Amino acid sequence: MGTNAKTQASNAHLTTSTRLTGAEILWATLVGEGVTDVFGYPGGAILPAYDALRKFPIHHVLVRHEQGAAHMADGYARASGKVGVAIATSGPGATNLITGIATAMLDSIPIVCITGNVSSKVLGTDAFQEVDITGITLPVTKHNFLVHRTEDIAPALRHAFQIATSGRPGPVLVDITKDAQQGTAIFDFEAAKPRAYRPHPMLHVEESGLAHAAELIRNAKRPVILAGHGVIESGAMEQVRTLAERAQIPVALTLLGLGCFPASHALNMGMMGMHGEAWVNHAIQEADLLIACGMRFDDRVTGSTSTYALKAKKIHIEIDPAEINKNIKIDVALVGDLRAVLEDLLPRIPGRDGSAWLKTIDASKGAVSVRDIKNLPDSGHLYAAHVMHDLWRITSGDAIVATDVGQHQMWEAQYFHHEKPRTLITSGGLGTMGFALPAAIGAKVACPDREVWVIAGDGGFQMTASELATIVQEKIKINIAIINNGYLGMVRQWQEFFYERNYEATPLVSPDFVKLADAHGIQGRAVRTRTELAEAVSVARSAPGAFLLNFLVEKEDSVYPMIPAGNALHEMIRRPGKNPLVESPDDK
Repeated sequence: MGTNAKTQASNAHLTTSTRLTGAEILWATLVGEGVTDVFGYPGGAILPAYDALRKFPIHHVLVRHEQGAAHMADGYARASGKVGVAIATSGPGATNLITGIATAMLDSIPIVCITGNVSSKVLGTDAFQEVDITGITLPVTKHNFLVHRTEDIAPALRHAFQIATSGRPGPVLVDITKDAQQGTAIFDFEAAKPRAYRPHPMLHVEESGLAHAAELIRNAKRPVILAGHGVIESGAMEQVRTLAERAQIPVALTLLGLGCFPASHALNMGMMGMHGEAWVNHAIQEADLLIACGMRFDDRVTGSTSTYALKAKKIHIEIDPAEINKNIKIDVALVGDLRAVLEDLLPRIPGRDGSAWLKTIDASKGAVSVRDIKNLPDSGHLYAAHVMHDLWRITSGDAIVATDVGQHQMWEAQYFHHEKPRTLITSGGLGTMGFALPAAIGAKVACPDREVWVIAGDGGFQMTASELATIVQEKIKINIAIINNGYLGMVRQWQEFFYERNYEATPLVSPDFVKLADAHGIQGRAVRTRTELAEAVSVARSAPGAFLLNFLVEKEDSVYPMIPAGNALHEMIRRPGKNPLVESPDDK
């Protein structure tokens, strides 16, 4: 039975004259919106809703910290393309969601967070566990609602789902007072439907803009497509690929864009930006045309904006008008849904010969590929790059990977080659440590038949390690790879490069992660050499339940290339030539 059919069946007994409590209306509305799973933690102000939950076909995942609930909803949304839902009580329960809400906001992820609040009679009196959560979250939500009347619960929730998914996606918070949950009202799902979504007035592509963009593409000698997260959110993978293949334009990807264009495709140059491939950054700086597709020219992509791609005209296809000319001056702005805009643009783009430009880019890579297995020799030391490359090779890249934030995140982006969208779950804009483990749980709930890996550093993992208990309680099969170098790795790297190796507050004492997993009832093992790696990964994959691998990697390895803050895109710190992980001749 499809989702819509299940929804209709589960709500079939609810007629337009059915009177329900506000708590029941909450769940009935979620069922009507197609929600099957939520992530939450109960408390006094949301307890009426939890009391009513047993009557509805929704699976509740009990988290160990409300931040985990927001990240799980986020991972669920990223992996499935659906709206993720998190539930929390008032006061500290609500405030614990904020980091996860901000993470979703900066990466444009559609989640709906539902919080309980104190009774409307005591709002504003500093009652026990009262907090102005709508005021607090105003800067990090697309919109939020304070609901204090039972009859307003269904309309607010339905509107929240519409806002979360329309235009540029993002998080919405619905705060419902306890008395609104306890009161009763007539439930009419259809009557609660919000008015039709009205696109922003600027979401209209002029004929002149399409014509100008097509002319620039036809005349370009050194064009580059910049593909970002918007390609995935718009579902424009096929259209971007058609544009690239038809006009023979190489494609550079943002971190969140990885997977929107197949890694194995001949036109895929790799990731751009602060830790992107050297030849990609050079190609952007030498380009005479940039076609930005669903990306926002953030600082990690551009380096110094005053020196960014000065030789290039710039076409920006973007759904959010606020991003146009915000960071980089644009020559042609095509404001609208990326897929729709490209479908209008593609008929105007003829085939072209881009071989000369492609040969120039290939020549800049050197004689061998930096990320080739031949450049990952086993010197007796275990490097994070070994782990990433071998995980990719062993899984054939057919896995969902949720990363934390730091060095391992960049190594994953460099060495794990994503062929499909929604296979890399990572925090880009906010850079939230502790994201990986709960986000992976959300992704696995959304995609129970997919292989899911957590890749986390020893620092970030400890921030949300309590969610190991959630994995056990939910009987979730997730594989966990901890890249353990004994430091807060990326901060240590900055200290090495810019602070004369003053490793203040970055050496990290960690528990025995294998014993910690065992204490939760999860199998695990430590891996110290590359010769152990493949067998350990095989054991983890074949285990019936979750499995943790503690990879004890080289302690003071660094991510290369690296653009120092304020430098131009081409002004990269390169890997020293004597480093065991040898780069290509141009990178020495």
